[in-house]
Amino acid sequence: MSRSDLPRESVPLEVQDKPYGWVMVFVGFTMMAMSFGGLAAVGVFLKPIAAEFGWSRGSIAFGYTTAALSAALFGIYWGFLADRYPTWRFTMLAAIGLASAMMLLSLTTSQWQFYLFYFLFGSLGHGTLQSSLWSNIGQWFSKNKGLALGVGLAGGAFGQAVVPLIARFLISSYGWQNAYLILGAGYLVVGVGVAALTRDPPGKRARLAASRSNDDNNSGVGVDSWGLGEGRHTVFWFSMAVLFCCSCMSVVIVHLVPMLTDQGFSPEVAATALAALMLAGVLGRLVAGKACDLFGVVPTYAFMALGQTILVGWFPYIETLSNIYVFSMLFGFVYSGVMASAVICVNVMVPAEFSSRCWSIVSFFAWVGMGFGAFMGGFLFDLTAGYSTSFTFAAIMGVINLIVLLAYRLTGGHRRAVLVEA
Repeated sequence: MSRSDLPRESVPLEVQDKPYGWVMVFVGFTMMAMSFGGLAAVGVFLKPIAAEFGWSRGSIAFGYTTAALSAALFGIYWGFLADRYPTWRFTMLAAIGLASAMMLLSLTTSQWQFYLFYFLFGSLGHGTLQSSLWSNIGQWFSKNKGLALGVGLAGGAFGQAVVPLIARFLISSYGWQNAYLILGAGYLVVGVGVAALTRDPPGKRARLAASRSNDDNNSGVGVDSWGLGEGRHTVFWFSMAVLFCCSCMSVVIVHLVPMLTDQGFSPEVAATALAALMLAGVLGRLVAGKACDLFGVVPTYAFMALGQTILVGWFPYIETLSNIYVFSMLFGFVYSGVMASAVICVNVMVPAEFSSRCWSIVSFFAWVGMGFGAFMGGFLFDLTAGYSTSFTFAAIMGVINLIVLLAYRLTGGHRRAVLVEA
């Protein structure tokens, strides 16, 4: 029996649902919208920057890779700290980091600067948020945890839809340098205001108070310094799964806009198709969150991952605008469902007091996959002068993800998850 099955009065005070949990869902939604939106906008900036400097698409897409890898590396560091310190420190740092990186990108004149500024976007921005926010939100809820996390995660898809559209408008009106600068200023105002709302759940506040009064009880110190406990099996297999899963999805996220413009569609139409994909992702994350509550986290992840793999290889062969929108929305629904399910899987399968570090490890492999897929999409385009090979590569990554998930089940992962959640 899981805690969510117990009568409310029998659930310990520190894990009972609190109304402020929904404020934290709002914080997660907004901060993720800014973070993921800024990353998705790389595809909109790609061709204007290439036209200005003559850089290859693969080299510009590597900016996304740099942000992803820095988020992966530093995310582990921030994840371990997030179990030991108040969450507001990390959301505030992220708000300032995201805004600063955007404004610095407006000053880019060389590739090393471009990569450095995206490195800062990932290390001090996106990587700071990932582990701390999802651990925080998950611990506010004993019922409908999947739904709450799904709503928060939907912010990422919303941002991936809205920010590239805003960026496209700003580029058309003011040029790409000013577009970065205006986005950065907006990020600073909104981000700092929202980050100030951050609060920790009662359970974490109690643990932090206990650790301050007795250093021997401080999380992360002791024989089991990794602190993964019964979650080790889940962390290992889901780290492998998301590596390939994210390599699959990032090809579409980064290269859909340039692929469509290559096919003769206007930049505005291409950006709108990406927006449709991401807006469908809002619904995908909401549905996946609720499905995790109703049908289980692993079956939901598997279903969404299968849909993503089936759809991704068809993109280069779609010719009509109506079909592009249909496929974009279908892909957005399932790919976002995969992302939401992965976060929820880890959140409910590992001990709460170590959930930040557990997700930071899985997130590391997720961002390695995102960076690898984004780079390979551009590299294979430069190699073949077309996107067919790039999207075929994405489909292969999706198949490997499903194989890893099957191996997780065959090794008893689904049964171990029940024991951890109970």
